[in-house]
Amino acid sequence: MFLAELYLPSTDVQGHRTASRKAERAAAELARGGADIRYVRSVFVPGDEMCLLLFEADSEQTVALVGATAGLSFDRVVAAADA
Repeated sequence: MFLAELYLPSTDVQGHRTASRKAERAAAELARGGADIRYVRSVFVPGDEMCLLLFEADSEQTVALVGATAGLSFDRVVAAADA
């Protein structure tokens, strides 16, 4: 699993929804093309101006490709563990 961070203004709840939809569509598009990627969910933390997008993927590069495909500028992509 991988977590992508995207910074959004604390008041931009609609931006969170838009980013989540874009990421989900881009991941599905790449998966149809054979990439090992699945969008799982997102969390918006307004107090930290942070949108966190969780993916099941084979690599950080595949998640970064989702960002590029969706037109999203991920600030960081890191490995994550699901308990």
